[in-house]
Amino acid sequence: MSRPVFTAHTADTAPAAARPLMAAVQRKQGHLPAAVGLMAESPELLKGFLGALAVFDATDLDPIAREVVVLTVATRNECHLCVAMHTATLTGHGGAPELIEALRTGADLPDARLEGLRRFTLAVLDHRGAVPEGDLAAFLAAGWLPRHALDVVLGIGTYTISTFANRLVDAPLDPALAAYAWAPAG
Repeated sequence: MSRPVFTAHTADTAPAAARPLMAAVQRKQGHLPAAVGLMAESPELLKGFLGALAVFDATDLDPIAREVVVLTVATRNECHLCVAMHTATLTGHGGAPELIEALRTGADLPDARLEGLRRFTLAVLDHRGAVPEGDLAAFLAAGWLPRHALDVVLGIGTYTISTFANRLVDAPLDPALAAYAWAPAG
């Protein structure tokens, strides 16, 4: 039987440099997500992820817009746990059910400005950062500023790290998130 390559650490098994970071996450969230335990193998990655997460949360994008970026990344990357967690977050921010359903299914969003954000996020992912001029122009025409394009890139990077870790640990869905379970269409 082969040994797993990656370990989802606990506070007792993590490298010493990761332990204070893990303790802070546990205090804030009330539990230690398995993905954080996995990232703890590299204290530098964990520190970078948590820092990028804090910076993304402090961007000029409002909470709904940030969750549009995150759920677009999560559905594109087929991270079941990520989609469930961020569906719950978007619901908590008062996201309209129609918006949430469209994000989860990949349909056009009911709000034109948010749809411009979703399409730009997809363009960054589809073109590996080399976004065609027309896609950037459409993003700006939807009412976003150039700085928001950079905020989207920050969100994509941050949540790609999260997706990687969540998919590696393949943790079971917390019962509190069962109502938000997701499977890709098709």
